[in-house]
Amino acid sequence: MNDKMKSLRMLNMVEEIEDYAILLLDVNGNIENWNKGAARIKGYSAEEVIGKSFSIFHTQADKAIKKPEMLISVARNKGQVVDEGWRVRKDGSRFWGRITIAAIHDEQRNVIGFTKITRDLTEKKLAAEATSQHMNQLEIKNQELEQFVYIASHDLQEPLLTISNFIELLKVEYGHLYDDDAQLYVDFIEDAAHRMRYLIKDLLDYSRIGKTKQTEYINLNELLQHIVNDLDARISATGTQIICQDLPAVKGYRTELRQLFQNLITNAMKFSKKDVSPVIEIAGSRGNSGWEFMVKDNGIGIEPQHTEKIFLIFQRLHNRDEYPGNGIGLANCKKIAAMHNGDIWVESVPGQGSKFYFTVDL
Repeated sequence: MNDKMKSLRMLNMVEEIEDYAILLLDVNGNIENWNKGAARIKGYSAEEVIGKSFSIFHTQADKAIKKPEMLISVARNKGQVVDEGWRVRKDGSRFWGRITIAAIHDEQRNVIGFTKITRDLTEKKLAAEATSQHMNQLEIKNQELEQFVYIASHDLQEPLLTISNFIELLKVEYGHLYDDDAQLYVDFIEDAAHRMRYLIKDLLDYSRIGKTKQTEYINLNELLQHIVNDLDARISATGTQIICQDLPAVKGYRTELRQLFQNLITNAMKFSKKDVSPVIEIAGSRGNSGWEFMVKDNGIGIEPQHTEKIFLIFQRLHNRDEYPGNGIGLANCKKIAAMHNGDIWVESVPGQGSKFYFTVDL
């Protein structure tokens, strides 16, 4: 096949492309030829644009700052220019285009024209803007919710303190007058006040997660050792055995990561089987998306239908008398994992224990 036939086939191929607008411009930026894609994207017929400047596709704002002339000048001097922005169709509607203008040279390297390729990215642009707007709205709503939780929790402290103080006064000054029923009622009130106090504390802790914006590299071996030291009395009382592999140093939020590990460890001790000492294994490995960590226990396990529910705030699976708590610890863990561009999930067999996994990718 000779060069002329190859060139003809190339021209025919370019002509049939419909997803891209491909134009041939002269040295001054006037349109000499274009393909079907250009007609589809820009809305003109070839007869309407041949001989005219490609600036007809630019907005008035672009023309006012002589953007078309600037693009041609850069392409002439540097060989190519790439630009993204709003362009105008024949009917006046706008589309978001990614434009590449490349200079065409003769054998003496003189510029004899330009090729201009335009891709219509309007749908992608609008989708990105909608996503960004939605994320901004979610961020505002989250901030409003966290502020509400923080303020409401603080406002609840005062009446709760009043209730607790008067319970103590009743016990001191009128305790000798109680019959069995009165004592039972007071005990119920006192127990409810205690639960409310811890609930408020948990809510405040939840609202504070993410307030610290400073990341650092954290030696997780040292972090786990501090947690074990703090939990020493509880570990000894329950006969818990903690087996920890050598862990890496990761970039993250120190306080929040400590809270995440501590919640998983204390949960493993809390939800242990009767007459079976807890055994907790902690390991970490490099995964496809950052670091992946596992906290494994030999506890009571979780029914399959509850493995998603447990990460929702205030979701409890057991009677409070049997396993105390407010059902907020794993919700905290999920929020902390999200802070680290990660996720958290569980694999569990009822009666055999659970494996909690979470990822960190900062």
